[in-house]
Amino acid sequence: MLRAFNPGPTVSRTTPSATRLQARPGASRPAPELRFRIRISDGEVIAVGPGKIALLEALDKTGSITAAAKSLGMSYRRAWLLLDELDRSLRQPAVASAKGGAAGGGSVLTDAGRDLVTLYRTIESKAAVACRTDIRKLMSMLAR
Repeated sequence: MLRAFNPGPTVSRTTPSATRLQARPGASRPAPELRFRIRISDGEVIAVGPGKIALLEALDKTGSITAAAKSLGMSYRRAWLLLDELDRSLRQPAVASAKGGAAGGGSVLTDAGRDLVTLYRTIESKAAVACRTDIRKLMSMLAR
């Protein structure tokens, strides 16, 4: 089967860790996306990974573990366990929480938590830039 000539995809950045092909005019499905998924494992534990970073970002935005969990479609318990595992994996905690009560509780990122998110996203961005040519070649191999 012959295919019409396609001069190649146009690559754009949609998130810090994603590279997306521009959808063709009239395309009915979303354009393919390449994502870097950096994980730091310590034995069987994923000390740092994309889910924990997303949770930290949501927590920074909402100020609440409950609201952050809800925004990511996970239970409070799952979010709490991830944050606890993250804090136990780091030299300094990423999150500081105040107990609930009449005034309500809340959680904030510590300086270490903000630094972790920034460094993680910086590594993703630098990796995408360093691999840009190869990413374009890889994406151009897709039948789109």
